[in-house]
Amino acid sequence: MTQVETAETGQGSAGRRDTGIGTRRARIRRAIRAVFRPGPWKRGLVLAVLGMFLGLFMALHAKIPNRIGNLGSLAETFLPWFGLFIPVLLAGALWRRSASAVVALLLPVMVWLNLFGGLLGDKSHPGSDLTVASHNVGADNPDPVGTARDLAGSGADVLALEELTPQALGTYEKELAKAYPHHTVQGTVGLWSKLPLSDTKPVDVKMDLGPLAATKPADVKMAYNRGLRTTVATDQGPLAVYVAHLGSARVNPRAGFSTGQRDAGAKALGQAIAAEPNERVVLLGDLNGTMDDRAFDGLSSRMRSAQDAAGDGFGFSWPAKFPVARIDQILVRGVEPRSSWMLPATGSDHRPVAAGISW
Repeated sequence: MTQVETAETGQGSAGRRDTGIGTRRARIRRAIRAVFRPGPWKRGLVLAVLGMFLGLFMALHAKIPNRIGNLGSLAETFLPWFGLFIPVLLAGALWRRSASAVVALLLPVMVWLNLFGGLLGDKSHPGSDLTVASHNVGADNPDPVGTARDLAGSGADVLALEELTPQALGTYEKELAKAYPHHTVQGTVGLWSKLPLSDTKPVDVKMDLGPLAATKPADVKMAYNRGLRTTVATDQGPLAVYVAHLGSARVNPRAGFSTGQRDAGAKALGQAIAAEPNERVVLLGDLNGTMDDRAFDGLSSRMRSAQDAAGDGFGFSWPAKFPVARIDQILVRGVEPRSSWMLPATGSDHRPVAAGISW
């Protein structure tokens, strides 16, 4: 063997030794990574914690305090929408291949289904004795004539309107007169009916909470009155109907979720209905809140939501172009809701709501 061949053979042996050492090192590194790499139950712990927190947040929403900016009421107003976080967290869990995060998400899924699963199906039934409807027609509605004609063609036997302005009132009275021979207007709310009305009176929903409220004349208060009570004479007997437009809720950085006037109105309305002698009662109106909001416990504990009992879906009514909350309500006591639905949008920023009820 020549010296050149000997040298080449030596280099080849060294290369093989280097390759072998490199392979062993790579194996060692892989083994170390395998030991210290988190398994599927250890990966995505942050996602797992977030999933558990979301479930507890929805389950314990009634415990969220209102002391700071009415945070509890704000969360309850949009509570169904918190379910949108579930698919987001699930996507993150699958991306991280985290078994712990996937299992943790079972809690918010079960809580959400328990709270709102019943609204996913159609619970309506055919046939009803009376059809009622309610619509905040909007003070800035550019087409009150079209709105009135649409409502007249809805087939409702009893129609409540809120946010009536002096400028538009005559238009609604004229356009609805043929379909509804009976009507009453108390301040900015009114009721149109195919059946006779009696015992009509305004209902104080606490729109004026100032220190001089008690000193104001009745005619001054009536100008901005937002509640009424009347009796509708049906074939099945008298039906007490309340119409209300509660104070607005506002969200701002300093005060948080401002609902003081609305909450006072909800309390007063609940007391009025609690004292109502007629066992058959229907409440129609823009309550500026959802029935999940604790502020309406005085109403929801005494009355049933027609949408919850006999509707199809969530029935969101506001804002009209892209509804995110049902703040326009039809609540009943002593009668059976058979169906509940949304009417086509009008020129208002609210969608009209309707329901069929039976005795």
